Amino acid sequence: MFLKKKNNTEAKNFGVLSLENEIDKMNSKLSDLTSFILPGGTKSSSFLHLARTITRRCERTLVKLQSKEKINPEIIKYINRLSDFLFVAARIENIDDGDILWVPNKKKIKD
Repeated sequence: MFLKKKNNTEAKNFGVLSLENEIDKMNSKLSDLTSFILPGGTKSSSFLHLARTITRRCERTLVKLQSKEKINPEIIKYINRLSDFLFVAARIENIDDGDILWVPNKKKIKD
Protein backbone atom coordinates (compact mmCIF):
# COMPACT_ATOMS: atom_id res chain seq x y z
CA MET A 1 0.00 0.00 0.00
CA PHE A 2 1.35 3.47 -0.93
CA LEU A 3 0.66 4.89 2.54
CA LYS A 4 3.20 2.54 4.11
CA LYS A 5 5.88 2.28 1.40
CA LYS A 6 9.41 3.20 2.37
CA ASN A 7 12.52 3.95 0.32
CA ASN A 8 10.48 5.15 -2.62
CA THR A 9 12.13 8.59 -2.76
CA GLU A 10 12.23 8.93 -6.52
CA ALA A 11 8.51 8.19 -6.92
CA LYS A 12 7.66 10.43 -3.94
CA ASN A 13 9.56 13.40 -5.28
CA PHE A 14 8.47 12.96 -8.90
CA GLY A 15 4.84 13.83 -8.25
CA VAL A 16 5.63 16.87 -6.13
CA LEU A 17 8.33 18.12 -8.49
CA SER A 18 6.10 17.62 -11.53
CA LEU A 19 3.35 19.69 -9.91
CA GLU A 20 5.82 22.40 -8.88
CA ASN A 21 7.21 22.57 -12.43
CA GLU A 22 3.72 22.92 -13.90
CA ILE A 23 2.82 25.57 -11.31
CA ASP A 24 5.95 27.54 -12.24
CA LYS A 25 5.11 27.36 -15.97
CA MET A 26 1.55 28.55 -15.40
CA ASN A 27 2.58 31.26 -12.94
CA SER A 28 4.96 32.73 -15.51
CA LYS A 29 1.89 33.59 -17.63
CA LEU A 30 0.01 35.30 -14.78
CA SER A 31 0.25 38.71 -13.17
CA ASP A 32 1.25 39.00 -9.52
CA LEU A 33 -1.52 38.80 -6.98
CA THR A 34 -2.52 42.10 -5.37
CA SER A 35 -5.64 40.85 -3.60
CA PHE A 36 -7.35 37.66 -2.55
CA ILE A 37 -8.92 35.70 -5.40
CA LEU A 38 -12.59 34.79 -5.13
CA PRO A 39 -13.68 31.46 -6.63
CA GLY A 40 -15.62 31.79 -9.82
CA GLY A 41 -15.21 33.17 -13.29
CA THR A 42 -15.47 30.70 -16.12
CA LYS A 43 -17.26 27.41 -15.60
CA SER A 44 -13.99 25.47 -15.79
CA SER A 45 -12.35 27.84 -13.30
CA SER A 46 -15.26 27.38 -10.92
CA PHE A 47 -14.87 23.61 -11.09
CA LEU A 48 -11.12 23.92 -10.48
CA HIS A 49 -11.79 26.07 -7.40
CA LEU A 50 -14.27 23.44 -6.19
CA ALA A 51 -11.68 20.69 -6.72
CA ARG A 52 -9.17 22.80 -4.79
CA THR A 53 -11.46 23.15 -1.78
CA ILE A 54 -12.08 19.39 -1.78
CA THR A 55 -8.32 18.81 -1.99
CA ARG A 56 -7.75 21.18 0.95
CA ARG A 57 -10.35 19.26 2.95
CA CYS A 58 -8.49 16.05 2.12
CA GLU A 59 -5.25 17.64 3.32
CA ARG A 60 -6.83 18.69 6.64
CA THR A 61 -8.24 15.18 7.08
CA LEU A 62 -4.83 13.59 6.43
CA VAL A 63 -3.13 15.93 8.90
CA LYS A 64 -5.72 15.04 11.53
CA LEU A 65 -5.40 11.32 10.75
CA GLN A 66 -1.63 11.63 11.09
CA SER A 67 -2.04 12.04 14.86
CA LYS A 68 -3.59 8.55 14.99
CA GLU A 69 -2.03 6.67 12.08
CA LYS A 70 1.34 6.67 10.36
CA ILE A 71 0.96 8.64 7.13
CA ASN A 72 3.69 9.08 4.55
CA PRO A 73 4.48 12.83 4.77
CA GLU A 74 5.08 12.92 1.02
CA ILE A 75 1.37 12.25 0.49
CA ILE A 76 0.46 15.33 2.49
CA LYS A 77 3.06 17.35 0.60
CA TYR A 78 1.66 16.10 -2.73
CA ILE A 79 -1.93 16.94 -1.75
CA ASN A 80 -0.78 20.42 -0.69
CA ARG A 81 0.95 21.02 -4.03
CA LEU A 82 -2.06 19.62 -5.87
CA SER A 83 -4.28 22.25 -4.28
CA ASP A 84 -1.74 24.93 -5.27
CA PHE A 85 -1.77 23.56 -8.82
CA LEU A 86 -5.59 23.69 -8.95
CA PHE A 87 -5.56 27.31 -7.71
CA VAL A 88 -3.11 28.40 -10.40
CA ALA A 89 -4.97 26.37 -13.05
CA ALA A 90 -8.18 28.19 -12.07
CA ARG A 91 -6.39 31.52 -12.55
CA ILE A 92 -5.18 30.36 -15.99
CA GLU A 93 -8.78 29.53 -16.94
CA ASN A 94 -9.75 33.12 -16.07
CA ILE A 95 -6.79 34.68 -17.85
CA ASP A 96 -8.88 36.25 -20.65
CA ASP A 97 -11.51 37.77 -18.36
CA GLY A 98 -9.28 38.35 -15.35
CA ASP A 99 -9.39 37.05 -11.80
CA ILE A 100 -12.30 37.87 -9.54
CA LEU A 101 -10.61 39.90 -6.84
CA TRP A 102 -11.82 40.48 -3.31
CA VAL A 103 -12.28 44.17 -2.65
CA PRO A 104 -12.34 45.01 1.07
CA ASN A 105 -15.32 47.05 2.26
CA LYS A 106 -16.96 46.94 -1.16
CA LYS A 107 -20.61 47.78 -0.77
CA LYS A 108 -23.16 45.77 -2.70
CA ILE A 109 -25.39 47.72 -5.02
CA LYS A 110 -29.06 47.11 -4.32
CA ASP A 111 -31.39 46.62 -7.27
